[in-house]
Amino acid sequence: QVQLVESGGGLVQAGGSLRLSCAASGRSFSPYAMAWFRQAPGKEREFVAAFNWNNGNTYYADSVKGRFTISRDHAENTVYLQMNSLKPEDTAVYYCAARTTFSHNYYRSTGAWYGYWGQGTQVTVSS
Repeated sequence: QVQLVESGGGLVQAGGSLRLSCAASGRSFSPYAMAWFRQAPGKEREFVAAFNWNNGNTYYADSVKGRFTISRDHAENTVYLQMNSLKPEDTAVYYCAARTTFSHNYYRSTGAWYGYWGQGTQVTVSS
């Protein structure tokens, strides 16, 4: 059973920074890709960033490019999301997701592609 546990959320002023962590555990957990999604109140869940374990590449939504950085600690099966220059519109619950099976896609921005999800962590950016 794979478990993903997010941490690092909180309240920050606009222009500030936060670093989210997602720790994965479970027998023989071997990720193919891990990603961050977010969901703001009254809005649909949206893709934020992804990391492919096979090719080491990163992928971002246009709305966060240049401000957010996804990275991993391979030994710890942990993925991070460094968020800089935060804006009030970044306020949302942030979810970590993982896919463990091979795909011909390095990542997808659709949630159904990922088989495992964390419980989410709240990020609130005040203006």
